[in-house]
Amino acid sequence: MDQEYDVIVLGTGLKECILSGLMSVSGKKVLHMDRNPYYGGASASLTPLGKVFEHFKQAAPEGDKYGRARDWNVDLIPKFIMANGLLVKMLLYTNVTRYLDFKNVEGSFVWKRGGKIHKVPVTPTEAMASSLMGMFEKRRFRKFLIYITDFREDDPSTWQKLTPQSTMREAFAEFGLDGNTADFTGHALALYTDDDYLDRPMVETIPRIVMYRESLHRFEGARSPYLYPLYGLGELPQGFARLSAIYGGTYMLQKPIDEIVYEDGKVAGVTSEGETAKCKMVIGDPSYFSDKCRASGKVVRAICLLDHPIAQTGNALSCQIVVPGNQCDRKNDIYIACISTTHHVASAGHYIAICSTTVETGNPEAELAPAYEALGTILEKFVSVDDLFEPTDDGSDSNVFITTSYDATSHFETTCTDVLDVYKRATGEDLDLDTPRPDPTAEQ
Repeated sequence: MDQEYDVIVLGTGLKECILSGLMSVSGKKVLHMDRNPYYGGASASLTPLGKVFEHFKQAAPEGDKYGRARDWNVDLIPKFIMANGLLVKMLLYTNVTRYLDFKNVEGSFVWKRGGKIHKVPVTPTEAMASSLMGMFEKRRFRKFLIYITDFREDDPSTWQKLTPQSTMREAFAEFGLDGNTADFTGHALALYTDDDYLDRPMVETIPRIVMYRESLHRFEGARSPYLYPLYGLGELPQGFARLSAIYGGTYMLQKPIDEIVYEDGKVAGVTSEGETAKCKMVIGDPSYFSDKCRASGKVVRAICLLDHPIAQTGNALSCQIVVPGNQCDRKNDIYIACISTTHHVASAGHYIAICSTTVETGNPEAELAPAYEALGTILEKFVSVDDLFEPTDDGSDSNVFITTSYDATSHFETTCTDVLDVYKRATGEDLDLDTPRPDPTAEQ
């Protein structure tokens, strides 16, 4: 370990593993360490089922009450992958797709006040068939979707009475869309977590809606825009770890971090068990840098084991349900991600439903009540309330670049945005995801 590296990465969460892989691919000498004996950090996948009970300090049931324990792969922070989103682009850019198998998530739904769950309409045809809106609202929404499809920022003839700098609030008003339609458009299609986007330029929202539509249609027969890896998300960080290793990266698990060494205010190395590895920069998750992070909120998550599909989803074996904040008198949305044996994460006849939201009150779990109501009977429930941390500076002075905590969303877009931000801060360059890297194993 007493060597010099270009980059030392602390923590093997997905963000850190992606960054480690990207740094190795770009020719950097990388050392990657984690205090834990397993990959994944806060976003680890636990198996067999007994590990979940152990992690949450709950008594495990005797015998095979929930089927074979080894059939379970439970993600602590589950998120779906947009089929045309940033994570897929990163997977293709790095060729990490060769290590993983994915399957489409069967449904994308939105919860409406009163408890009714509706399929998210994304095409003009679906808009006209949706039970989410009345007949006249369907026609208005259909016109809105056609407008979104035809809109070009560089072509004023497609703007109609709006401009790219018109706000989304003005765009909704222009097409006469009501508050309920605005809610599911902004939160279930554009995937915003709150309503701040309404007063931002619509040119920021339109590409998000287009990405949702393109993700839905990327694979023939897909019933949602989301993908999920077989055997859970734990495969993702390990895939990027293999990438780093191929390019010469060194991995060390179960390595306690004793000290981060600085010289003249800039990071110079990391000490573990009496040995110091020198480096030019350090990248890591917030848990390694309590003195360089601040709390930005809390997130509550509940991992629920079920023996039935979620009602009103057409018996979907996997799905996402977005509960817009306005529909349940909240600022922040509630998310439900449901997966099952179809993705090899649960035993036959069982489902895992994970509910999450940003904490707004002194009783975090009570804030998940609409989600619990949608789930019906819950066999087991594992609840956690975690602080959200963000770095206090951009790292340019110390060359220590810190990722943010995983938010409450049930998709990876915000995760990947943070990865791109850290990459640019660390290298000074934007990551070009449109040019795939050559495969170093191709000639072997």
